[in-house]
Amino acid sequence: MKPKKIKIIYWVVTILFALFMLFSGVSEIMQTEQAKEIMQHLGYPIYVNTIIGIAKILGALAILQWKFQTLKEWAYSGFTVDLIGAGASMYFAGDGILMALSPMAFLAVMFISYFLWKKVEQTQKTA
Repeated sequence: MKPKKIKIIYWVVTILFALFMLFSGVSEIMQTEQAKEIMQHLGYPIYVNTIIGIAKILGALAILQWKFQTLKEWAYSGFTVDLIGAGASMYFAGDGILMALSPMAFLAVMFISYFLWKKVEQTQKTA
């Protein structure tokens, strides 16, 4: 695949993932009824929404920037922990395996973004 096409696909996937995380983070910070219900169902205190919401917004901004590569790596790592933790929490709350696997779709999109980012970086170093 040509470098330009890889870069375009990277940006499309990354922007979609970042928008999802921004939307999710904002709804958690705003303490929407749905966000509160989810936290209560999972057995977490409501204030955890604020912590996770702020982390998601900062993480989304971190994966959209190119200057601080280590920060970007940490953001991808944080999203990995968040999404795996969400799936595990759903499973242990009794939601069943299919519901628990639903965050893995977002994890897959995130990994596509991550691997395309690395590929774009690699092509820029060799160019």
